[in-house]
Parts: sequence; structure tokens; C-alpha cells
Amino acid sequence: MGWVTAGDYEVALDDGKVVCRNKAGRRLKAVPAKLRNDPAVVGLRQLVEWLDRHERRCLDDVERWMVRSLAVPRALVEQVWPDPAWQAVLRDLVVTGADGEVAGFLRDAEPGRGLGLVDLDGDTVRISPEMVRIPHPVLLDELDDLREFAVELGVEQRAQQLFREVWHRPAALDAERTGVSDYSGGTYKELRFLAARATQLGYRVRGGHAVCPVLEDGRSIEARVWIGDYESYFETETGSLEWSGPDGRTLPLGQVGPVAWSEGMRMAAALYAGRHIENEEQAA
Repeated sequence: MGWVTAGDYEVALDDGKVVCRNKAGRRLKAVPAKLRNDPAVVGLRQLVEWLDRHERRCLDDVERWMVRSLAVPRALVEQVWPDPAWQAVLRDLVVTGADGEVAGFLRDAEPGRGLGLVDLDGDTVRISPEMVRIPHPVLLDELDDLREFAVELGVEQRAQQLFREVWHRPAALDAERTGVSDYSGGTYKELRFLAARATQLGYRVRGGHAVCPVLEDGRSIEARVWIGDYESYFETETGSLEWSGPDGRTLPLGQVGPVAWSEGMRMAAALYAGRHIENEEQAA
């Protein structure tokens, strides 16, 4: 932690916060009000804001790679690894090699040496595939075993992967149906509350729907839940969940892939969970 002069004091960053000490070196409980507009204090606060945005961007990018099943060049992972923000998000994610088989938990990346992993036997290994994938958890056949192993290793993933909620499409589902109503009927006192929840959860709101785009097997699919398109102060409720293809047409459920299904159901469940509840019976 490096200290910078600010008037008769010194300031620095500590765990993402601006801290201050006097000339005697005694750390103060708070930054004095008279330093609020000091260039050193303003600069540190701007740096904190930038770091927060950078960390959020790193997390968003990695989750996008996972949700969209995107292959990532190994060289890219090696280049960004020294950055603490990138490393915090990438560390301990389950990755697969070129064959699609689970290779292990990512622990290191170094140009010329490849990726360092803890494999499923608990051994430290290195691999150097040209491309790597961060698989969506719904695609992991032994997800429960991986979760148990992760707990044994003390794994804490910044990006939700192993402990992300997943939904599997029922085997007995009518493949020609076009909607799922499991999470319909969640009442909100005002439309703006539902729209705000969707936005806060990271979903887009467009044309009366909360939408979640997914790229699966090279095909763009959009999960969407009806939330209403009338006055924002009117009462509304969550509608059915549907999926549409690249042309905007609603897809039969039989054409919805496992990742799109899971992410759509995850969105619908999260929107329904924020509904207005008047009594315990509704909560159940």
C-alpha cells in the first residue's frame, strides 16, 4: 500500500477503500471532510471506480464465455492471467481441453508452459491445447461429483459455474409445446418493479419481455419471459417462458438445447422469486 501526500495528510488504497493517516503516521478512522476534493483523494476514488468496473467486466466476459459455450484461445488466458482481476475470476474454474473432456480446475497460466490444473485425481498437471472451454454446468455429466471434489479442494469460484443452479429439460416433455408456465403468475405491484429486478439480475428488457440470449452449438437462441408493456405503475405478473430462434420465431421445446433451457428456467425462476407475497401460503 503506497501512501500519497494530500495536504497535511497522506492517503492510500486499502482493500478498495481510501484511507488516511496524519503526519505522525497514525491512521484515521475516516478521510477528513476537507480532503474530499483534494486531487489525490479524487484520483484514488476514481481508481477504485475503474477497478470495480474492470472486475465486473472480467466477470461478465467469463460468464459470457461459459453461457455461450465459446472456445477461448489458451494464449488469451495466459496473457490476462497476471492481472489480479482476471486471475480471481478464472482461478478454479473447470476447463476442458480440445477433446471436450474435463481436464481439471484452473490454477495457473503461463506463456510457454501452458495451463496449470488440478486434475480429477487431485494431481497437478499442465496442458497446452490451442483452445479451451469453460463448460456450462448443465453440460457436465458428473456435476455432483465435481461439486463434492470442489468442496474438498476448498474451491471458491467467482464466476458461477459448479454451484450455478441448473435445470434439465424433462424427458417426458411434449416436444411440440412452445412455452413453460412453471414460473408464471408471479405478481408485482408495479411493472417497473419487475423490470428493475430483471435489469438488476443482468437481463435485458425489450418489447414487454425480459430476455436472456444464449449461443448454443453455433446457434443464437433467446429465452424470454413476458413481463408486460403497459404503464410502468400498473400491477403485472410474470408470464410464460418461451424461446425464439435467430429469426425471432418461437421454438418448439424439443428444439431448445440444454444450456438455453437451463438459462431460461434460471431467469424465469429468479423473476418469480421476487414476486409480491402477501401471506405464507403464497410463499409456499
